[in-house]
Amino acid sequence: MSEKKNVRLSVLDLAPIPQGATPRDAFHNSLALARQAEALGYQRYWLAEHHNMTGIASAATAVLIGYLAANTEKLQLGSGGIMLPNHAPLVIAEQFGTLASLYPGRIDLGLGRAPGSDQRTMMALRRHLSSAQADTFPDDVQELINWFDAETDEQPPVQPVPGLGMKIPVWLLGSSLYSAQLSAKMGLPFAFASHFAPDQLFQALHLYRENFQPSARLARPYATVCINVVAADSDKDARFLFTSQQQQFINLRRGKPGPLPAPVQNMDSLWSPSEQYGVQQALSMSLVGDGDKIRHGLAALLRETQADEIMVNGQIHDPQARLRSFAIAMDAARAL
Repeated sequence: MSEKKNVRLSVLDLAPIPQGATPRDAFHNSLALARQAEALGYQRYWLAEHHNMTGIASAATAVLIGYLAANTEKLQLGSGGIMLPNHAPLVIAEQFGTLASLYPGRIDLGLGRAPGSDQRTMMALRRHLSSAQADTFPDDVQELINWFDAETDEQPPVQPVPGLGMKIPVWLLGSSLYSAQLSAKMGLPFAFASHFAPDQLFQALHLYRENFQPSARLARPYATVCINVVAADSDKDARFLFTSQQQQFINLRRGKPGPLPAPVQNMDSLWSPSEQYGVQQALSMSLVGDGDKIRHGLAALLRETQADEIMVNGQIHDPQARLRSFAIAMDAARAL
């Protein structure tokens, strides 16, 4: 490795359920990927909260984090993210306090402001989607941090057990400028979801870095950029694998989410010109190709964003091809 950049590469896992598979299969696939990520030296491994999506198995995010932590040894695990409007902060503090007690030093709490679901599902989660509710997000984040950063002699009237004083790392996640500004104000690390919402990436990074206020938790800005990587031994094979994610996005936009589709040789008959444009725009922060193409793409991304860490998502139908893709991505990062 030349003039080592020490590229920090991490995993975002949506625990995809491929067509013909079950959530149990998805959990076993996630464990296989987590074990590989640990062996290859990935920085961290995050799982994302989604609800009412039959192609994503990570709704009970904290439970799945516990399963992976119990079956790995040192991998840093966390949420990318917990959608805080869906939960009482005390419950999240207790869940992650429990995880951090069982697996000390290995648990991250990434927080998002979006619901990760539709309004009807929000109602089923016993939370009401309203502007007043959304406006409590900064207070909810601060409440969590106050509990986690409490001194040993503090005895607040309500406290998470476990969780109080545990210094659990807290990140803010976002796909717009809101969380960039809030994480800068609160002195927290920030992760941008450019894997599905790339439009405001550079503006968000600029706002975050320009407005960052050092805190007891973080002395200087720390920005993670999340992208899609679908790698294979040839560009043709990678493009073929990538059609699963393209189909998934079409289905989401049509209001018909479902299991992760099998790849196809040609997308032309599956999308309209407007759908093609929309999907390609949403997935524009994707590296698809062989190892050389991934290496050049990572180098360009680091140069353009100055990211402290790159998080990789890969919605790939075949579990073995997914493992191979993440192995190629790490080889490409090491070659920088």
